[in-house]
Amino acid sequence: MLELWQHIVADFSNIGSPAALAAFGQVLMIDIMLAGDNAIVVGALAAGLPADQRRKVIMIGIVAALVLRIAFALVVTQLMQIVGLIFAGGLLLLWVSWKMYRELHPAGGSAGSPEIAGDEHSGVPSAKSFAGAAWAVAVADVSMSLDNVLAVAGAARDHPGILIVGLILSVALMGVAANFIARYIERYRWIAYVGLVVIVYVAGKMIYDGWVDPSVGVMHLFG
Repeated sequence: MLELWQHIVADFSNIGSPAALAAFGQVLMIDIMLAGDNAIVVGALAAGLPADQRRKVIMIGIVAALVLRIAFALVVTQLMQIVGLIFAGGLLLLWVSWKMYRELHPAGGSAGSPEIAGDEHSGVPSAKSFAGAAWAVAVADVSMSLDNVLAVAGAARDHPGILIVGLILSVALMGVAANFIARYIERYRWIAYVGLVVIVYVAGKMIYDGWVDPSVGVMHLFG
């Protein structure tokens, strides 16, 4: 814990530097976008259920996302040392970007739920049963939580203090402010496009670093 605190103090004492400020800005935008995006997906999956079951599924989704983010955050520094994982994470984020783009140009598919704003435009079909919705939310949460942790780690890889604060912030946003964020993203669509650009940039950076990095780059497997 002392080492984590020292990283946080070191990075935030230099937060005025261009590199640290850019990393923190990217982490903040990623957290805001993915918290709102996750809320919309969970709401869409639960939308077809009766009100009491819908609320339970949304609560399961939020609690599962919190637990998964904490679990992934605890091992993220070890994960980032696995050869090829940064490259794979960049490709995963490109797929997340494509999903977000599709949500900005919806094809319909969900009736929406009163609990979550914007899920009626998500293009995600709602589940037919409580068990089906709970399972779909659990599978989606694993993917979205890993997306979030890898995205934050990719943006703040050289700033461990900012990385730690970013992961704590992502947990807080998902648990407390996800629906509020979802409403603003739905109302002000330009926020979504800014977030999309940031995530595409981080994905590209992760793919490049994951290819050429001397310690964990894929290219060196063939060298």
